[in-house]
Amino acid sequence: MKKICDFIARWMGALVLLAAVVSMVMPEWFVWIDTWTINPLLGVIMFGMGMTLSPQDFRVVLSRPKDILVGCAAQFSIMPTLAWLLAKTFSLPPELALGVMLVGCCPGGTASNVITYLAKGDLALSVGMTAMSTVLAPLLTPLLVWVMAGTFVNVDTVGMLLSIVYVVIAPIVTGFLMQHYMPKLTSRVSPYLPAFSSLVIALAVVIVVSHNADRLLTAGLLVIVVVMLHNLCGLALGYAVGRLLRLSHKKRTAISIEVGMQNSGLASSLANLHFAMYPMATIPGAVFSVWHNISGALVAKLYSMKAETAD
Repeated sequence: MKKICDFIARWMGALVLLAAVVSMVMPEWFVWIDTWTINPLLGVIMFGMGMTLSPQDFRVVLSRPKDILVGCAAQFSIMPTLAWLLAKTFSLPPELALGVMLVGCCPGGTASNVITYLAKGDLALSVGMTAMSTVLAPLLTPLLVWVMAGTFVNVDTVGMLLSIVYVVIAPIVTGFLMQHYMPKLTSRVSPYLPAFSSLVIALAVVIVVSHNADRLLTAGLLVIVVVMLHNLCGLALGYAVGRLLRLSHKKRTAISIEVGMQNSGLASSLANLHFAMYPMATIPGAVFSVWHNISGALVAKLYSMKAETAD
């Protein structure tokens, strides 16, 4: 079982891509699964993430405040700015522009820690950044979306804040408490969580893609190009920030992956909850969920090879 789970976690990008292709070609197989299930699925992933956290992970924030501050500042400045620039450069329709901006304003992705580990990056920094950006998300994500998209859509900042608390913060806290008070159980479950999260992410992608297959076919190529540029530029600029500040390769790797890999599931969830009148706003998050797992696997290989000769 452990070998199967390791295989699933390692090939997460291929799994998510396969799920997206199948649900695009055969949407009728999955369209019966209602979109409201995306929020509970995201909550399950966050609960699993909380089970992997320990007080030591939060001590990283206190013991290495400069690194965490640099990483989070890059996270909430680079990706939102890129989203806005790409939306303007490609003259995206308001619905797609909103979706891209939602992705850009979300915290780091749930798979970033696994990718950082495979890339031989600074895992403690990665976990600390994920934890801190997630804690900051209830305030910064609605605020940034309102600043960038509030001119052309009605942004319910309070509603978004509460949604992030319910769907992200509460499950993480619950998982963290379970890990603290039931350590034996969580230690037995933890090795299987990356594979479980991969399967849940794939299921969430299936739901979003199957419900938006026609729209994806209509605006597919444009969305794919924008999403790929968003992710790749985020990865590159995250690494560049670390290089500019003369951080070690391991730290640059962690910052690059944390910045480039967004919690795109949360973006789709927020689009579905608060912007239901703009159905295409869910599409960039779905495409990003597929693509960033593929690019993450590729950069993990690239960074791990560089780690053998760096620092």
